Amino acid sequence: MTRSLPRVGITMGDAAGIGPEITVKCLANEAIYKICNPVVLGDSRVIESAVNLTGTEFDIRSIGTDEAPEAEPGIMYVVDYNNADPSTYEMGVINADNGAAAVHYTQEAGRMCLDGRLAAMVSAPLNKESMRAAGYTFEGQTQILAELCGAKRHGMALILGDLRIMLLTTHMSLREAIDRIKKDRVISMVELAWDMLNFIEVPDPVVAVAGLNPHAGEGGLFGREEIDEIIPAVEHCKSKGINVVGPLPGDTVFHRAHQGEFHLVLALYHDQGLMAVKLLGFGSAVTLLAGLPIIRTSVGHGTAFDIAGQNRADHKNLYKAIELAAELGAKKNN
Repeated sequence: MTRSLPRVGITMGDAAGIGPEITVKCLANEAIYKICNPVVLGDSRVIESAVNLTGTEFDIRSIGTDEAPEAEPGIMYVVDYNNADPSTYEMGVINADNGAAAVHYTQEAGRMCLDGRLAAMVSAPLNKESMRAAGYTFEGQTQILAELCGAKRHGMALILGDLRIMLLTTHMSLREAIDRIKKDRVISMVELAWDMLNFIEVPDPVVAVAGLNPHAGEGGLFGREEIDEIIPAVEHCKSKGINVVGPLPGDTVFHRAHQGEFHLVLALYHDQGLMAVKLLGFGSAVTLLAGLPIIRTSVGHGTAFDIAGQNRADHKNLYKAIELAAELGAKKNN
């Protein structure tokens, strides 16, 4: 093992969810140590409980944020914030202290990426209700990191193999999402998608923009959003040299992308994009933040409070997120 491997920080997420469990299961796989130098951000007591739950074997070593030991199989380094005492909460139950702790891990990992102590970060899920019980109003970890980085333009891409989907809007009502479909916003997100595809070195990328209305509006018969906002945005992006097509009917564009015709689809609202991803690979999609000066990946699922603490959680999605973070972190280091 060499120091050239990217150092990847893994936040354990909400202590009462499956985050600690899947983190431990991932780091029990020796293959991880061939692609990155992993370090966990969380509470060593919670990680120890997860180790006992899963029957894995680790020498858990608490370290400070400025320490950077070289990881190896069987030894887990944890940046220990000592803020999630397992004796004070129940698994699978909303807890404000756990919500605050999970936000803190995310912020700390972001800071470590910004100053170069980490090449990339991977997020296990936090629980939005616990986070809001702690007084935070973020939509999720995307907004936490965007605020930390001062990023005015950012987005979340869902990656399932060669299928990539970016969301124009995320966690809001459908009515609010429709109101936010404006020319300038579409332009900004197409540009962001284009930059991301080039960053991850997709050759000759093509971006497709999904339509909002049935049949992408059918020439105005089923709505004017395509005519008034989306088509002008697409034409503007084309004039700037971006290879973009659309708006294309939402009932076929994801199938066409899955077949390799497009490299990324810009979905206009949360369920439009998430339904496609979860139908094709439920629990397998990795999320990648675009528009931030750091590399951050995450799982495509939540804290799964219903199975937390039962050693039933599948860690494969988090493993994929670590793989992608390691790959991009290595490119950054080079």
